Amino acid sequence: MNTMRNLKIAAVTVNMGVGEGGKRLATAEKLMEQLTGQKPVRRMATKAIQPFGIRTGLPIACKVTLRNEKAMDFLKRALEAKDRRIKSSNFDQLGNFSFGIREHIDIPKVKYDPNVGIFGMDVNISIERPGYRVKKRTLNRAKIGKRHLVSKDDAIEFIKKEFNVVVED
Repeated sequence: MNTMRNLKIAAVTVNMGVGEGGKRLATAEKLMEQLTGQKPVRRMATKAIQPFGIRTGLPIACKVTLRNEKAMDFLKRALEAKDRRIKSSNFDQLGNFSFGIREHIDIPKVKYDPNVGIFGMDVNISIERPGYRVKKRTLNRAKIGKRHLVSKDDAIEFIKKEFNVVVED
């Protein structure tokens, strides 16, 4: 097989939506740093939602983008939390996929701490091929050809082979 056709995990983005700032968000940030080994970034509310007491610009969530070895390590642990089962509807047409973890204590080697509580998170995985840099670079930017784009079926086969995941319909 041509080496330019090989798939790889570009990034794993972990998002924890808390819905409020303050102490609970700070606790979520500490927990995310323990789980991923990387400092999270705060995310601000883009819209005001009056019944929930959310105003535009308030910090309500945190996220981390993992790449390379950290991404692979966290993804393996996160898939264990889902019993290595993912629905095919979790994949988009460009080969990316997402899933949610209801409780962080489902991740292996994580113990329950009553001071922290329970937090859920969303895990988003971006899959790409070598050569995707031409789409992102500043100078001489170009489109990626249709034959080189990652399809949903390619991504499903890659995840099945690399991570021994069962993809359900």
